[in-house]
Amino acid sequence: MKWKLPQYSGKDYLILSFFVGPFTVSINSLLLGARYFTDWSVFFLATVIAAADFCVGFTICVIIGVWLRRFFKGEEGIGGRLLLMIFLFMILTIIFLLIIFLGYEEIPFFHYSFDEFSFAWACIGTGIYVVFITFLLEGLARYGIWKNKMKENEQLSKMNRQSRLQSLKTQVNPHFLFNSLNSLSSLIDTDEDSAEAFLDEMSKVYRYMLRTEEEELVQLSSELSFIESYYYLLKERYGNSLIIQIEVLPDDLKLYLPPLTLQTLIENAFSQNVMMKDQPLIIRISRNGNGLTVRNNIQTKTMTEDRDIETGIDNLIARYSLLHQSEIIIHDSKHERVIQLPLFKLQRAEAL
Repeated sequence: MKWKLPQYSGKDYLILSFFVGPFTVSINSLLLGARYFTDWSVFFLATVIAAADFCVGFTICVIIGVWLRRFFKGEEGIGGRLLLMIFLFMILTIIFLLIIFLGYEEIPFFHYSFDEFSFAWACIGTGIYVVFITFLLEGLARYGIWKNKMKENEQLSKMNRQSRLQSLKTQVNPHFLFNSLNSLSSLIDTDEDSAEAFLDEMSKVYRYMLRTEEEELVQLSSELSFIESYYYLLKERYGNSLIIQIEVLPDDLKLYLPPLTLQTLIENAFSQNVMMKDQPLIIRISRNGNGLTVRNNIQTKTMTEDRDIETGIDNLIARYSLLHQSEIIIHDSKHERVIQLPLFKLQRAEAL
């Protein structure tokens, strides 16, 4: 089992690397004066001793801090923990400074005699270091805890969004299944070739539905290919009473949207409006500045039960809300409904 040094904030030894240099230079210049900078042998030995002393003392302080954090749990104990940490760290500071001062005195090579005045100033200066580092460690530790909680919350939120999206998507899929099966049944009796073509397009539709079941976003190109097959099924049932026009540029096909979005809007339109050969329902899908515009003429049905299909629009709005995308804008006039649908760019799609 590999042994690892305990860490208080996760950045402890990065902090150590920043402070060991200034501490070493400060304490040695106080004790040895100009000789520290002019005599390379003194400089090397004093630097090693002071740096080692600081590193050992710092590590012991970190161990104490980790132990105190385990003992003083919760937000209510933070004040007492910080005060006790500073008190214990100050005692350790005095001990390790005393080791340096007395140790230098015992090394003839340094020609140093213990000076109480210098020791007092060293304690004051290093004490300021200690207080600053203590609050820095605590701040970094609390930031790390906050960051981890944010990450966990984001993961939980994403899992929740995926679950809710899946629940919403399952409400959209089966709306036209029985109508398609009825159309297929009629074709089998009258035209086997058309029935085979219908079955092929129907298989494309359901393959797309199954393939995108776990996906939050799909490329517009895939969605439009699906709509072509979906439109084929609708044409077999409604004939020339339903017209779907698509006007998008090749570059637009690389953008993204939630799967089955256009199917939901088309289904909403033909379910709420009368369709006749001399008065066809015309649905136009075109590109706007930031997304798609889906518009259809209004020829409202008198049957009220078909208005329940508006739930599909509500679900679609909820899906966009869960994906934190711009809102869907719906504008109804006397003769036309216009729906503005945001699209996702590649970077946004990859982030989900």
